[in-house]
Amino acid sequence: MGSPASDPVRAALAVLAAEASGCTRCPLAATRTTVVFGEGDPHAGMMVVGEGPGREEDLQGRPFVGRSGQLLDRLLAEEAGMSRNQVYIANVVKCRPPGNRDPEPGEIEACHSYLAGQVAQIRPRVVLTLGNFSTRTLLSTNEGITKLRGRPHPWGPDGTVVLPTFHPAAALRGGGEVLARMRADFVRAKELLSEGVQ
Repeated sequence: MGSPASDPVRAALAVLAAEASGCTRCPLAATRTTVVFGEGDPHAGMMVVGEGPGREEDLQGRPFVGRSGQLLDRLLAEEAGMSRNQVYIANVVKCRPPGNRDPEPGEIEACHSYLAGQVAQIRPRVVLTLGNFSTRTLLSTNEGITKLRGRPHPWGPDGTVVLPTFHPAAALRGGGEVLARMRADFVRAKELLSEGVQ
C-alpha cells in the first residue's frame, strides 16, 4: 500500500496518531500505558469501532487483542470472509478506562476528534459499531444496542452506512443467542460492502 510519504491517507492518520500519542485532554492520560489509536487497512471498505481498550490492548497498543478480539477475528473470517488486516479497527476512546469501566461522556468527547478524523480519512462504506458506546456516539442517539442492532443507518455525506451490533464481550458473557445475532450482523455487513452503499 506504500509508505506514509507516498500515501496521503496513511500520512494523515500518522499525524493524527502522533497527536493522540501525547494527548492529555482527559484523566485517562494519567492511567494509560499506551494510546491505542487503531490499526488495519487505511483504505478499507469497512471500519470496526468498539468502545475502548482493555488491559491487553493497553499493554500492547493494539485494539481488540484479548478474548473479545479473538472472537472479532473469528466473526470477520467466518461471516464476512475477511481478516482484521482488511478492515480498520478503532475505538471511541483511545486510552483504557481504569478497571475496564465504561468510558465517561467527557472522555468520549475529549477523544471525538480522533475518531472523527479516522472516519474522515478512511471514508469506509460500512462502519460496524460494537456495542452501545460506539453506536450511540456515531449515531448521536440514546437508544440501546438491542433495539438498533442489525439495521443499517445512513451516515454522513459520503453514503457511509453504520451497522450496529453487539460487543464481542456481550457474546462471551451472553452465549449462543447473542453470538447468533452477531453472526447475522457480520453477514449483513459483508452484504452491504459488496452491494456498495446506495
